[in-house]
Amino acid sequence: MKIIDAHIHLSDIDSFRRTARELAFVEYSTAGLKEEFDQAGVVMGIGMGVEEQEAGRFPDRGASNPMTLDLEPEVPPFLMECVGINPVRLASDGAQEELDRIEARLRQEFVAGIKLYAGYYHYYVYDPIYGPVYELAKQYGLPVVIHSGDTYSSEGLLKYSHPLTIDELAIQHRDINFIICHLGDPWVMDAAEVIHKNANVFADLSGLIVGDSKEFDRFMKETLFMDHFRRALIYADHYDKMLFGTDWPLAPIKEYIRFVERLIPEAHQEQVFYDNALRVFPRLGERLSANPGE
Repeated sequence: MKIIDAHIHLSDIDSFRRTARELAFVEYSTAGLKEEFDQAGVVMGIGMGVEEQEAGRFPDRGASNPMTLDLEPEVPPFLMECVGINPVRLASDGAQEELDRIEARLRQEFVAGIKLYAGYYHYYVYDPIYGPVYELAKQYGLPVVIHSGDTYSSEGLLKYSHPLTIDELAIQHRDINFIICHLGDPWVMDAAEVIHKNANVFADLSGLIVGDSKEFDRFMKETLFMDHFRRALIYADHYDKMLFGTDWPLAPIKEYIRFVERLIPEAHQEQVFYDNALRVFPRLGERLSANPGE
């Protein structure tokens, strides 16, 4: 089975480096990611652009737009990028220059979509500050990926990352596809209702476990933990709108595949692991065709 990992990171972020080294025990580098992809049958990944100006500042309110995959000088051929948005800079006097740089990046063939870090940045996703970003998404026919649920930083504010905020956004912009990251965990039932109700809302299943194989074994043995997600998946009743993602380097890719295989009925696994990403990210097919060896 071919796999698309619709949510990884490859940015120079201190907390990602520490998690890779101390919890997940993975090699946080382009070479390390490629090796895990090859071993797991992953043919393409989508990286979430994010930057910090100094170690430990994520979410960095001073980061320039767009935020990118800046661990390496170039995006490797087996990845695509969702450009990260810092809304704080969009409220500044230089907002138009920021938007111009975002648009220039969106023209690049390796860009798959736009990423909002709701909760990390203290703006609701329907705040007018994001209006020009949504217009760019429409212009280029790209989906908008939205962090939802718990934040990987104590500086986040959870009221901004609740999945119910995406319901209002989805109604305002019916011509944009939105992806709820992490199934909105811990508010997975709320996320399931937003997905069920809105034809233009999807979800990825990334970041639900952080750690190494021992952590996966521990959590996968907990019936309450597994049923927490299964209940939401059954309620949403839309396996055609769920995307596989790992949140690498927060977990080894093979372990995450094993976990998601336990959550998703076999009849729907090809959709979740591959087909759905191709439908939601329109540039993915072109990228795969241009790099058939990946």
